[in-house]
Amino acid sequence: MQIQLLEIIPTYFEKSVITESEIWGRKVVFNQGEHVHIIAPSGSGKTSLIHFIYGMRKDYEGRILYDETNIRDLTLETFSTYRQKNISIIFQDLRLFADQTVRNNLELKRQLNPYHPPQKIDEMAMALGIQDKLGRTARTCSYGEQQRIAIIRSLLQPFNFILLDEPFSHLDDANRLKAFELIKSECELRNASMLFADLKELEFFTNEKRLRL
Repeated sequence: MQIQLLEIIPTYFEKSVITESEIWGRKVVFNQGEHVHIIAPSGSGKTSLIHFIYGMRKDYEGRILYDETNIRDLTLETFSTYRQKNISIIFQDLRLFADQTVRNNLELKRQLNPYHPPQKIDEMAMALGIQDKLGRTARTCSYGEQQRIAIIRSLLQPFNFILLDEPFSHLDDANRLKAFELIKSECELRNASMLFADLKELEFFTNEKRLRL
């Protein structure tokens, strides 16, 4: 799979604002299997970019192609089915079911978009240090714990690309590294791409491609 951004610009941006961007207004190609660190200072449109690529918003000029298909041309049903099989996402606002248990939040995703067996939930929870939170409601977890829940949820479905919008903002250094290694290992197992957008450059991105928004 390939994702192409062809001169996309948010309609609410002044064109003079984007002159230094390596993404807005340019041709950018993301190939399956590569990992890209998008460095996006506050106000540069980080969340908008993630939402545009995921197809949640269309308030932009230019074109976004999945392979050779303009995503504006996809019907809602076709788009939904395509994303279930090919694109996962971690939203900045997480979007958990607050009154459901952590396990239910994860199991619901796993059943809707099957990829891993049920025991993978426990394995990933153990890897990220939240195995003792599986029986609690998401509402009672700290924001850092909720971020780890959202990370695991995103990895339970099939994907060729995973979009990450500032997913580690409430994690300490040790937990950021654990989460990054888990995401990276899942991507490598699937030959999938990681598009990781954050406010600043993160130290554990070493050989990954970097673009400034």
